[in-house]
Amino acid sequence: MSSFAATIRATEYPPHLKHKVIFETFGNLKPNEAMLLVNDHDPVPLRFQFESMHPGQFTWEYIERGPATFQVKIGKL
Repeated sequence: MSSFAATIRATEYPPHLKHKVIFETFGNLKPNEAMLLVNDHDPVPLRFQFESMHPGQFTWEYIERGPATFQVKIGKL
């Protein structure tokens, strides 16, 4: 059983849809649930966007930090 309510493989989406899908998925999480983001680069700009849009409402934990694959557990508080 996965510890993630959802997994998003960002490379499977066109650039104009990536953040939309990520934020919609986050919005559908229940409190204390988490999603896994898998990407081919460090999603630092996305983290800044989360901090701006959802301050104090999420957790951000790297599971894998490159160089080819980045996995981030994003939890909803």
